[in-house]
Amino acid sequence: MAFSNLGQPIWTPRDYAALAREGYRQNPIAYRCVRLIAEAVASVPLRALDNDGQPHALQTLITKPNFEQTGVELIEAFIGHLQIAGNAYLEMLSIDGEPRELCVLRPDTMRIIGGPNGWPIGWEQTTQGKSRRLWRDSISGKSDVLHLKLFNPCDDLYGQSPIEAAACAIDIHNAGGAWNKALIDNAARPSGALVYRGTQGNERLSDEQFERLKAELTLAHTGATNAGRPLLLEGGLEWSPMSLTPQEMDFVEARRAAARDIALAFGVPPMLLGIPGDNTYSNYKEANNAFWRQSVLPLVNKLANSLTVFLGAWSDEAINVTPDLEQVSALVTEREALWARLEAANFLDVAEKRALAGLVPNYAGAPQ
Repeated sequence: MAFSNLGQPIWTPRDYAALAREGYRQNPIAYRCVRLIAEAVASVPLRALDNDGQPHALQTLITKPNFEQTGVELIEAFIGHLQIAGNAYLEMLSIDGEPRELCVLRPDTMRIIGGPNGWPIGWEQTTQGKSRRLWRDSISGKSDVLHLKLFNPCDDLYGQSPIEAAACAIDIHNAGGAWNKALIDNAARPSGALVYRGTQGNERLSDEQFERLKAELTLAHTGATNAGRPLLLEGGLEWSPMSLTPQEMDFVEARRAAARDIALAFGVPPMLLGIPGDNTYSNYKEANNAFWRQSVLPLVNKLANSLTVFLGAWSDEAINVTPDLEQVSALVTEREALWARLEAANFLDVAEKRALAGLVPNYAGAPQ
């Protein structure tokens, strides 16, 4: 006769606080994915240029956005919130209409204010029991807040985070860690059974003997500090160890599969996270190139385009925010291959080659 009682799974609630706690703060795979993406995006220098290709006056806001953070720190926090919440908010602090500082706002403190047609007209921030409202001019497009979000098929106003898509895998991975911890706390070995046979083979322990035996086992043979301590048996007691069941062995493999699912949701190759059993890429270099091309650069371009529109509304002259990929060490090999192809293209002049390489076509001393 077989008896099975499979209960309903308990999943993490899909709110920001729970996802941030169970995902970023307690799961090493999700934590590393967020850090990898945020640090990679923040490492790409952003240039604010005018129509002539010269540095724009608002470049200082990107380099030193406020008194507390550098530009790299601000972008890292901004993208980190985007990966955890699916929404990231950047506030422009101004004096008499002149932009002065950029600050990151925590997503869980923000609420979108909808207009008559349902589209956002402002935001309300609530911190420490106090609320304030930040607005957007629907005519000029000038806004106090830059709201960057990831695509959400079920919501027009708020984005969906990768952690939400990976929430089930994160729960499985965290549960696997808790199971391993419980195994360590119980002498780091499978449990067993004490069998009392007695002298005639059919006796049973008295209630007093049973309670005393249970207390002795709890005090002397439970916990990691008591691992390996010999068990002294007497009076017809025998120890029958129990091995790991196939279900328990599958649980260990399920934790590795959950780690791969978490990495998949974030777009991070498992090889970069050191997950066992993943050799999808022939080497680490190719995995890193795929990570940059498929996950980092699209996010960098999205950030640059959003900053172009956001900062352009605060400037009287045109502004174009572009990533300086020349300074990205991870893309050096690909850039060298591009330069070699351009050098061999005899049908292009210097200005055309510079334009294809992402540089300013016209410069002092360039041949006409």
